[in-house]
Amino acid sequence: MKDLMKDSIKELKRKGVDYADLRKVESRSQRIRVKNGEVEGISSSQDSGFGIRVLKDGAWGFSSSAVISEEEVERVASEALRIASASASVNKDKSKLSEEEPWVDLYQSSYSEDPFQIPLEEKIELLMKAVEAMKGDKIRVAEGSLAFDREWKLFLNTEGTEIEQVITQSGGGIVATAFDGQQVQKRSYPNSSGGDFATKGYEFVRGLKLVENAERIREEAIALLSAPECPEGETDIIIGGSQLALQVHESCGHPTELDRVLGTEISYAGGSFLGSDKLNKLQYGSNLVNITADATLEGGLGTFGYDDEGVKAQRTYLVRRGLFVGYLTSRETAPLLGQRSNGAMRADGWNRIPLIRMTNINLEPGDWNLEDLIADTREGIYLETNKSWSIDDLRLNFQFGTEIGWEIRKGKRVRMVKNPIYTGITPQFWNSLDAVCNRESWHIWGIPNCGKGEPSQIMRVAHGTSPARFRKVKVGVKR
Repeated sequence: MKDLMKDSIKELKRKGVDYADLRKVESRSQRIRVKNGEVEGISSSQDSGFGIRVLKDGAWGFSSSAVISEEEVERVASEALRIASASASVNKDKSKLSEEEPWVDLYQSSYSEDPFQIPLEEKIELLMKAVEAMKGDKIRVAEGSLAFDREWKLFLNTEGTEIEQVITQSGGGIVATAFDGQQVQKRSYPNSSGGDFATKGYEFVRGLKLVENAERIREEAIALLSAPECPEGETDIIIGGSQLALQVHESCGHPTELDRVLGTEISYAGGSFLGSDKLNKLQYGSNLVNITADATLEGGLGTFGYDDEGVKAQRTYLVRRGLFVGYLTSRETAPLLGQRSNGAMRADGWNRIPLIRMTNINLEPGDWNLEDLIADTREGIYLETNKSWSIDDLRLNFQFGTEIGWEIRKGKRVRMVKNPIYTGITPQFWNSLDAVCNRESWHIWGIPNCGKGEPSQIMRVAHGTSPARFRKVKVGVKR
């Protein structure tokens, strides 16, 4: 079958296309959910198919199929070519690709325990124990979930690239929801939105220690019911790593996607305030703000060997010492800046075209120990675990809510507060950062559900962060 697909690419090259590539993808997934001591759902799925992308006379064509046969490969290739030719007749802006050396390689993510070889009963037992430990007075819902994915991908193009990749991902989390007859409070571990995820095996799930943290999560959910509301005003805040990961995602990752800036991928979730006139000119944040895009990090959910244009995974700066210095690019958009692609093109399946997507977008660690940072903060609030978020279509004005907070007074965490909310404007906010915790507190948080595109594509990305302090931020909501 690989030879058949290679022959198809050779035939497209013989027909004089500017460029063509083929992606064959086979995927496997498993989902398990337990709620209040009962198995709420178990699902297992497999999927396979291929897609062919053709660039002819500066215009793109794409076609795909779940049927893999000699006749179907020929049909899909011909259809992609016809679409490209038709597009070229009306397309005034001709696409050109940055140069990329051909690669012949096999990339496999590493793991110690194959998650698909772990008995289903063992996974269910783990969730049952965690859920049982969360049960208690006023806990109305105790639930947990696990998710496992494996993707095998073959990529070929007319430049001679031939890449196979096998990537395995694992993760999960637990949630306790408390209710006292008037209000609902929730605590999630290790993060909201399903938990934490990594390009690792079942050993990652064991390392989450869901059962060991269940009692603490239960007690915090109950305590939030009687906790005072987060005060309203302007104060210093320390944002915990998991919440800061989402802050980086929304206000650093998305606005640096160059297709958003150019307006070619804008309808689903908006554009970006980072026009090309701001490159190497905008002081995005304080000199402690160093944001990298790094697809080479071991275990990151945005880690891979090559993107879906055959560009090798790499590490690049988006913000360096506070200065905005780079975008996430593709082979088509990078030449507009006089650059080569930094490998950010990915598709969520064989029947989707690749888009510019985040990889592992990280706030690089600083020098502070967390407890020393709290001790150095006279008054403020420590914020942890996302509860809600809102950001405008240019990724400029935002409001985030967290599940829990603690007031800081004279360098100590004192009373718990509920329903914390903070607001800001992206450059002002990042310029108020004056301390970042060290690598000891740094963790790569996996986000498995980043949406973009129409039709929607769900991508797995990650963000390395450690707690950080921001000065004079608006918190709370005026009533």
